Amino acid sequence: MKIALFGATGRVGGEILSLLLKNNHYVTVLVRNPEKLKPHVNLTVIKGNARVKSDIEKTLDSVDGVISALNTDQTTVLTEAIAHIISIMEKQNIKRIVTIGTGGILSSRVNPELLRYQSSESKQKSTVAAKEHHKVYDMLKETLLDWTIICPTYLPTGATTNAFIIERDRLPIGAVQTTTGDTALFAYKELMESNHIGHRVGIMSPK
Repeated sequence: MKIALFGATGRVGGEILSLLLKNNHYVTVLVRNPEKLKPHVNLTVIKGNARVKSDIEKTLDSVDGVISALNTDQTTVLTEAIAHIISIMEKQNIKRIVTIGTGGILSSRVNPELLRYQSSESKQKSTVAAKEHHKVYDMLKETLLDWTIICPTYLPTGATTNAFIIERDRLPIGAVQTTTGDTALFAYKELMESNHIGHRVGIMSPK
């Protein structure tokens, strides 16, 4: 497959990139700093900005699917980029997208009518990132794309355990953390297997 990956120099995105290349996929990435990436025969690197629609058009040229591991960076870069990605995917008839979100946009167990970041279930003091991811969730819901949002909780840099637990639309009970390795592995598997189209998926790593 030929995959477009956004956020390839980030903690989760870098691990997703490694998995894609290890499994012989062709990957096109859009990054501001290409020097952060090691050359690979299956890797096409485009220097640019995820806020710029023409840069995203180049990245999505002739791809089969999309993964976004973009961070919010406490700005609107995430929502700006996703708006462009959605528009171009629809124009080019690309159906599949997996994004990395946050556990804050999963449904609350204590207040089912709310998302976790809106409820007493969340311990986060700042809601800036969650609000951006919430906007992405709302945008994707309005499309006919085959979307899945992977929603880790506290996200330390850590190895793949392959013993993670998932739950559709809610955070698994007892979730404390989700390693970057497990988040990347599940995102890769979901892109390949498409088991949770149209859902947010909570994920937790074993303690």
